[in-house]
Amino acid sequence: MPRIIDVVQFLDDTGNEIVHREPQDGPGDFRLGSQVIVRESQRAVFFRDGKALDTFAPGRHTITTYNIPILASIIGLATSGQSPFPAEVIFVNMRDFVDQKWGSPEPIVFRDTELGMVRLRSFGAYAYSVKDPAAFVNVIAGQQGIFSTHALADYLRNIIVSKLTDVLGEQKSSVLDLPSQYNELSAATRTELNDEFGGMGLALKTFYISAITPTEETAKAIDERASMGAIGDMDKYLKFKAARAIGDAAQQPGGTGGAMDTGIGLGAGMGMGAGLAGMMSQAMQQNKPASAAPQTQAGAITCPTCGTVNPAGSKFCNNDGTKFTIKCPTCGTENLLGAKFCSNDGTKLA
Repeated sequence: MPRIIDVVQFLDDTGNEIVHREPQDGPGDFRLGSQVIVRESQRAVFFRDGKALDTFAPGRHTITTYNIPILASIIGLATSGQSPFPAEVIFVNMRDFVDQKWGSPEPIVFRDTELGMVRLRSFGAYAYSVKDPAAFVNVIAGQQGIFSTHALADYLRNIIVSKLTDVLGEQKSSVLDLPSQYNELSAATRTELNDEFGGMGLALKTFYISAITPTEETAKAIDERASMGAIGDMDKYLKFKAARAIGDAAQQPGGTGGAMDTGIGLGAGMGMGAGLAGMMSQAMQQNKPASAAPQTQAGAITCPTCGTVNPAGSKFCNNDGTKFTIKCPTCGTENLLGAKFCSNDGTKLA
């Protein structure tokens, strides 16, 4: 049977308790005249049937229908105010809670522009305080059924991770670029969290992302990608490795079994050398500059005097200076050598 409570108070020696319920195991019976002691950094909220009845400031308070008018209808005046009523007192710590740690309990899936789908973990810290004790108790105790600091920390962490996941989902970048965006990501996440915390009667003072790190599997993929980037052209790298292996094998002795072994070793060495030469030739052809190949240009002009081939559109031979154009006697336009009519006015050319 519930016990009658005459004095209710909560002393937190650590100063780390954000919310605490008295009695701890559920509602107790209060009567008019019961004492409630609230310390300087606390607020006490009377809570009954999922609703905050009244908030007490620091000091000693006596429960009467004067300081809790709603009790008049709850208790009933017919009993001269002596009938107990089941209720709870929720003590709320009003100080700033700084350096609160948060982290993602499960990896966050992130769409990377270079690596594809990767899995990340994130860690950081935040600070907050209670700005509206009654709203805080209604949401946390009334709606969420949270009566302990540990349960509240888990609840806030889940909200933080959810909002951070939304912010990361809007990033069109690579995990390799995220370290340079911590400040922007922190600011964007804090903006998303302000409304959530405000709706619970809390004020979010600061929010920081300390690190966003890949899981072990993602870290291996990043290392492999970095190794490929250091190698460069994988096809050329494999050819180089094969050619070096063949060269090393060709330098090994042909054997110790006499002339036959020596001949076999020599023949193998010659074959390997030929293969090496072919691979080197192929690589050289692939790396050969385009300018080394012979080129021909359409419309090239051959000088009628010295036979030198000049680039298309040339007006004079670059060897002996022979003129390649005919001047129109009517308009003076310079036409290419061999033209029968002026390209400007159609005058017949000699």
